[in-house]
Amino acid sequence: QVQLVDSGGGLVQAGGSLRLSCTTSGRTFSSYAMAWFRQAPGKEREFVAYISRNGGYTYYADSVKGRFTISRDNAKNTVHLQMNRLKPEDTAVYYCAATPSITKSTSSTRYDYWGQGTQVTVSS
Repeated sequence: QVQLVDSGGGLVQAGGSLRLSCTTSGRTFSSYAMAWFRQAPGKEREFVAYISRNGGYTYYADSVKGRFTISRDNAKNTVHLQMNRLKPEDTAVYYCAATPSITKSTSSTRYDYWGQGTQVTVSS
């Protein structure tokens, strides 16, 4: 069982930055690839960023490429999402997720464990 705890959300002006964190107390963190998803009101949950188990491979949605950076520290059981040049359309609840699969996936159905979500609001 993997329990994920999201944090770091908040209110920021357009053009600003936020850094999200996701931690777990499990000892098998490095066995899971991690991703961030987000869900805006009235919209489906969408993929944001992915990082492989050892951190050597990352992948981003086109909408955030060049602005967001996903990273992980397996020694600290933590994954981060650094979000720069934020836009009002980035407003959503952000969730981290974990999958034991070694294949990159942008589908939420492939992820077995989820954080509780953290709200990000970007004002114009």
